[in-house]
Amino acid sequence: MQWYYIVAYFFGGAFFVNAIPHFVSGVMGRKFTSPFASPPGKGLSSAAVNVLWGAVNFVAAYVLILRVGAFNFHSNADVAIAGIGGLAMGINLARAFGKLA
Repeated sequence: MQWYYIVAYFFGGAFFVNAIPHFVSGVMGRKFTSPFASPPGKGLSSAAVNVLWGAVNFVAAYVLILRVGAFNFHSNADVAIAGIGGLAMGINLARAFGKLA
């Protein structure tokens, strides 16, 4: 496996996990923090902005995981790398959003 596949899968997992709270909050019609809020990452963005931001994150995850290299869902290494990226992002989001609650 090339080193840049590892980087792509890691960040693909991170983008996938980041997409979930934005997309779900937006679909539920709830305001949620985003990089486009004022102040960025602390203020609230509209539901529509969060749906769009979540969709952008899903697209980034798709490109990084499924279009870079030859990701194989049956490969423990490939799935573990993406999972570690997702777990790292999840822990980071929990800490960041925990401060806002």
